[in-house]
Amino acid sequence: MLLLAIDTSGKHGSIALARAQPGSSHQNDVELIETSPLAGGTFSAELVPQIAALLSGHGFTRHDIDAFTVASGPGSFTGLRIGLAAVKALGEVLNKPIAPVSLLEACVFSSGMRGRIMSALDAGRSDVYVGEYEVPAHASQIAREFILSRSEFLFQAKGWTLVTPDSALAEAAVAAGLSVTKLSPVSAADVARLGWRKIQAGETVAPDRLEANYIRRTDAEMLERIVP
Repeated sequence: MLLLAIDTSGKHGSIALARAQPGSSHQNDVELIETSPLAGGTFSAELVPQIAALLSGHGFTRHDIDAFTVASGPGSFTGLRIGLAAVKALGEVLNKPIAPVSLLEACVFSSGMRGRIMSALDAGRSDVYVGEYEVPAHASQIAREFILSRSEFLFQAKGWTLVTPDSALAEAAVAAGLSVTKLSPVSAADVARLGWRKIQAGETVAPDRLEANYIRRTDAEMLERIVP
């Protein structure tokens, strides 16, 4: 099965072409064919041509793609819209399954760690995107993803095993006496591996149901921060 994975969530992005064997859900059973970087600020102009070049470079066309995996957030509003719009269009035309992938979950998945794992990403404006997971997941356990201030995050992370690709957050966590594992930046390759597990589990969506996960504060929370 040929997978196309896209991540346009940050300042820089990437696309990945991977091959997976049906019947296997282990991340090591996803063969990464190639990952291609996307320069920040060029997503809208370069994403589709880069996809075409990646496919043709390995003798494929868009009709050879069996499924799509895409970073659905959290991240840049504009960047996420561009990546999701491209996958929606391709998924609609080719009638192929789409697996949206949370970057917070991708951090936990790529870490390979087990237990009570908290993932964290910089949300800007001194805020932090936070995900709480239990690995392996239990039927009654629901993963949570939300946004906190930097001070709230450092307090909330007590008692959790923390994973993050962000150096500043990792340093702040170490200074606060927390257990933290610094990860490599999440890429389309990570999105492909986690996306394959979701495809195998049937966790896919139709193009018209594909949405971004911005994890923003509510208007009431924003007002509370502005008005003392």
